[in-house]
Amino acid sequence: MAMPLRQTIKVATYLIEQKLRKRDKFPLIVELEPLFACNLACEGCGKIQHPAGVLKQRMPVAQAVGAVLESGAPMVSIAGGEPLMHPQIDEIVRQLVEKKKYVFLCTNAMLLRKKIEKFTPSPFFAFAVHIDGLRERHDESVAKEGVFDEAVAAIKEAKRRGFRVTTNSTFFNTDTPQTVIEVLNYLNDDLKVDEMMISPAYAYEKAPDQEHFLGVEQTRELFKKSFAGGNRSRWRLNHSPLFLDFLEGKADFPCTAWAIPNYSLFGWQRPCYLMSDGYVPTYRELIEETDWDKYGRGKDPRCANCMAHCGYEPTAVLATMGSLKESLRAMRETVSGNG
Repeated sequence: MAMPLRQTIKVATYLIEQKLRKRDKFPLIVELEPLFACNLACEGCGKIQHPAGVLKQRMPVAQAVGAVLESGAPMVSIAGGEPLMHPQIDEIVRQLVEKKKYVFLCTNAMLLRKKIEKFTPSPFFAFAVHIDGLRERHDESVAKEGVFDEAVAAIKEAKRRGFRVTTNSTFFNTDTPQTVIEVLNYLNDDLKVDEMMISPAYAYEKAPDQEHFLGVEQTRELFKKSFAGGNRSRWRLNHSPLFLDFLEGKADFPCTAWAIPNYSLFGWQRPCYLMSDGYVPTYRELIEETDWDKYGRGKDPRCANCMAHCGYEPTAVLATMGSLKESLRAMRETVSGNG
C-alpha cells in the first residue's frame, strides 16, 4: 500500500472520528465531475454519452468546492470527461488544497504538459494519469494513436517539476496476466510513478464496447496470476491489502457504494459513480433517501460482475479499521511502501 503516511494518518483519524460520532454512512472520497466533455472517445467509457448542450457545460468553481465541503470527505477525485478541459480547473484544485483536501486530478494527460504551469506541487495534490497498457494496447483502448507516448512524456515532466503522480489502470477480458505485469512493471520501475491504482472495468450501459468486460471469476484469476511471484508486494499499489485480497479471490465482501459518492453537473448521483438511477441536489438527500440495501451483487443484476474499487475499496478500508490484525498489516505495508 503506497499511500503517503501523512495521508494515511489523516484518513485514519477521519474514520475514527466518524466511529466516535456513531455515523454509519460517510464519504471516504468524493468523485467530482465538473464536466462531461472529453478529448478522447474510449471504447469502454460510459461517461461522455450526453447531448451537445450538456457537453458544453462547465461546473462553477464555487459549486464544485461547495459539494466537496458539504460531504465532509477528506479526499476528492476529479474526473469527467477530461478535467483539464475545464477553464477553471486549477482554481478548483487550489481551493480544495487550501481546505486541506487530498485531491487527485484524473486525466488522460493529452493536455497536461500544456496546462501544467497552472498548478503548484503540494502534498495534498496529485495528477492521476490513466494508463491501460503499454503503447499499442493503451492507444487501442483510447482509440487514438500517440496517446501513450504523450501520457508518458507528461508523467515525466510532472515528476520533473516535483508533482506527485499516480496512475489508474483499467483491465478488460482481453488482458492477460502478462499484459497486466508488463504495464505495472513499466509504471512502477521505469516511470517510477508514486502510486498505481488498478481496477477491473465496469460494464457501463452506455459504453460503445460491451463485449470485453470481466466477470467475477475472470477478474480473480487475472489478478491472482498477476500478483504472483512477489509482484503484489513490490508494486506501489494505492489500495488496502484487503482490497487486493478481494481482487484475487482471497476475500469477499459487499459493496459500500455510499462511501464514494459522485457529484456531477446533474447533482449527487444515485447510487454510485458507475450507475445512474437519478440525482438529488444535496448530499444529505443522497445518503438518507437512497435505498442502499437494494444494490450489490445478488441484488441488482447490474452489479453482478462489478469488482470496481469505487464499490469495494471502501468496504476493505472499513474492515481494516475494524480489525487490529488488518490495521497492523496495512500500517506495515504503508511504512514499507514509503521507505
